[in-house]
Amino acid sequence: MLSKSNRSNIQYLLPINITNLQNDTKKRGKLKYRNKELTSMNRLLIIVIFSLFAINCNGQKVSKPKTEKIFLDKLDTTKNCYTIIYPPKLPWTGYLFLVPGFGETAENVLQQTDLPKKFAQNGILTIIPTFQDGILSFGVDSLSQQTFDRMLKDVTTKHKLIDQKFYVGGFSIGGSCAIKYAENSAVKPTAIFAIDPPLDFERFYNSAKRDVRLSKATEANQENVYMIDRLEKETGGNPKIKLSEFYSLSPYSFSDTTQTAIKKLINLPLRIYTEPDINWWLEKRGADLTSMNATECSAMINELNRLGNRNAELITTQNKGYRKPNNKRHPHSWSIVDNEELINWLLKHK
Repeated sequence: MLSKSNRSNIQYLLPINITNLQNDTKKRGKLKYRNKELTSMNRLLIIVIFSLFAINCNGQKVSKPKTEKIFLDKLDTTKNCYTIIYPPKLPWTGYLFLVPGFGETAENVLQQTDLPKKFAQNGILTIIPTFQDGILSFGVDSLSQQTFDRMLKDVTTKHKLIDQKFYVGGFSIGGSCAIKYAENSAVKPTAIFAIDPPLDFERFYNSAKRDVRLSKATEANQENVYMIDRLEKETGGNPKIKLSEFYSLSPYSFSDTTQTAIKKLINLPLRIYTEPDINWWLEKRGADLTSMNATECSAMINELNRLGNRNAELITTQNKGYRKPNNKRHPHSWSIVDNEELINWLLKHK
């Protein structure tokens, strides 16, 4: 369907205004002539519409990237799979693993953001993974990280990706997964980005417990209830008795004075995006700064800068977070990223 903006543009592209033409023919009462004119106008309209879809503003043809779904287990189509978006032409400029947020499918990602298609159009082979627990995969746990490694080897072997730039990124816990993988993988990425990721799961656990305590029994945020239980299962307890396990799970830990995890990122370009709209969180979720990912995102970048990583950046935004299809306001969204600017940043790193 043609968008309203494109329909408006057509009014300026056509040599004659359709409304004026109809009024003029009515005055003359020449039905046959009017039908002939309108037929001509319809043909012209079709040509203009086709041009708008087929040619971009630079006069270049735009090719729709090809997508394919690959299953590591042919008998199970709910997990252990990845969606691959191919660049329209060779040579490729690199490949990227784009990890969804918790509960997101590849189809959800493609609905929420144009990043995969834009990556492909810039020559980057893009892979959207679904790990061993399906859309409920935790991302930072050892099984998810092992599945990530298995998928990476599958892609690089099938497509012979030798000496290609390798990027990782993701949204929410998918961003946590991407950073965690970069810290521990044998194959280091060229650059990393994460969109509003939770990084410190000791903080996450404690803030979730506080939220449940402050809520009435029937009003507790069910995501927090679920995450408390999930973190206890992943670590074997709570931070008071299993602190080292929480450190091991977290890409960054505020209370870990050894900085064990983030020291592995000193030489890697990293960008973290966040939209710290505290008033929205207070009004809509009853949450404060202690519950927001922005606190640890800024702390991690600060510590990396102090350790000497000048390619570690925090990108903060204002009023960019909206979720499709209804463009509902939410600062924790894919849309806070400037897609073109991110792609340029990735491609500049060798």
